[in-house]
Formats: sequence, structure tokens, C-alpha cells
Amino acid sequence: MQPVQPEDRTDRIATRTRERYTAIHALLADGVGIRAISARLHLARGTVRRFARADTVEELLTCNGTGRRPSLLDEFKPYLRQRWGEGCTNAAALFAEVKARGYRGGQKILREYLRPFRAAGRIPEPLPKPPSVRRVVGWIMSDPSNMDEEGQRQLDAILAASSQLAALAGHVRAFATMMCGLRGHELEEWMNAVDADDQPGLRSFVVGLRRDQDAVTAGLTLPYNSGPVEGHVNRIKMIKRQMYGRAKTDLLRKRVLLSD
Repeated sequence: MQPVQPEDRTDRIATRTRERYTAIHALLADGVGIRAISARLHLARGTVRRFARADTVEELLTCNGTGRRPSLLDEFKPYLRQRWGEGCTNAAALFAEVKARGYRGGQKILREYLRPFRAAGRIPEPLPKPPSVRRVVGWIMSDPSNMDEEGQRQLDAILAASSQLAALAGHVRAFATMMCGLRGHELEEWMNAVDADDQPGLRSFVVGLRRDQDAVTAGLTLPYNSGPVEGHVNRIKMIKRQMYGRAKTDLLRKRVLLSD
């Protein structure tokens, strides 16, 4: 029996992901709900929800948060570049060397990586590492006045390359301005602008806002907040945990009342 190669397993996972994505979105288009899809396809509800939220199947195939699937060869590329620069251009020999260093992929992946080296006659300059998705989200969620110049420069370049992401960032910052400025009267206008745009993630957020729009509008307008209440709740929980669940309600009441 032949052992399963890592790249074969990766291909099978990618194929299964594409099949699930197609099936789930076909059922969604027919008006089937998340719970019904979960039961029909024998998948967890969280899995169905994750597939449903993805705009493209490539989002589900992204494993490193940069829009690109990691390669089995990634950690060995600096060594390959070094050996190529030293004059070792034999793919079979390089394959044997990285294999001895723990490479688990096939020789075809290595040859594909080395092909531009042969075509150019030199080692091409490595592409700069793109920022992580978490870093880009942090930039979008940050106040522009608090960002450093390098972060602002990278964010501007990313937004210039994607009109959809630029529109998303505009909506997010408009909501932040409305929230910090207590301008709740602008909420309806903001939600209408999101509904008119192609932003599935924000549209689901707007659906949630409309379910309790009066309370949200009040929260974005009035200067009051639930911070003190949450603080008291956390204090009571801390006192309860200090007693490890061994004290009765009367002692808990006394500790809460006398803790100040």
C-alpha cells in the first residue's frame, strides 16, 4: 500500500472544500436555512455558517491569513536560494538536501519553484511578505490620527488595490465617527448606505441593528453607558469565585454588601 503524500492530502482537502462550498451556496440560493443545511449535509452548524459567510471558496482555502495557501516548501526557500547562489543548480541534488532537512513535499513543487531561477539566469528578488489579515483589520479599525506612517502607507496601498475593501473601510470609519461623536441620528442613513453597497458582512451587521434599532440609536446618542453596571457584575463574580462555591447565599450577600 502506497503512503499518502502530503500534497495528495492537501489536494483532497481542497476538492472537498470546493464541493461543500458549492453545495451549501446552492442550498442557500434555494432559501434553505443554516439549520436545515446542517442536517441535510451532516455538517456542524458552525461549519455551514463559516461556508455561508465566505464570498469565494478561496477564502476557505486560505490557511495563513494572507490570501495565499502555505507551501510545504516555504521554510526551505531561504536555503534553496542560498544553495542556488553558491552554484548548486541541480534540482535532484537540492531535493535530496531539503529532504534530509525535513521537507515532506514532492520534487515537482521544488522544480516549479526553481523554474523562474533558470529562466532568469539569476535568483529573483523575493516578494515582500504581505501583512496579516489581523494586522489589516487592526489598521481599518484604528483612528487614522493614531496610526504610524508605515502602517498608513501600507493600508493606503491595500485600499488602492481593492475598491471593495476601500468601501468597507469607509463604512467602518463612518460608523466609528458616528459612535464616538454620539450622532445616532445618522444611523438610518449609514444603514441605507451599507444596504446599497455590496458588503455581505456589514449587511448582516445591519440586520442585527435593525432588530433593536431604537436601543442602538439611543446608545449612539445618549452619553450614558453600561460600564458601571458591568463593573459591578465583574466584582460580584470575583467575590463568588474567591469562595470556590463553598459559601451559602447569605455569606455571598454579606460579602457583596460589605465589600466596599
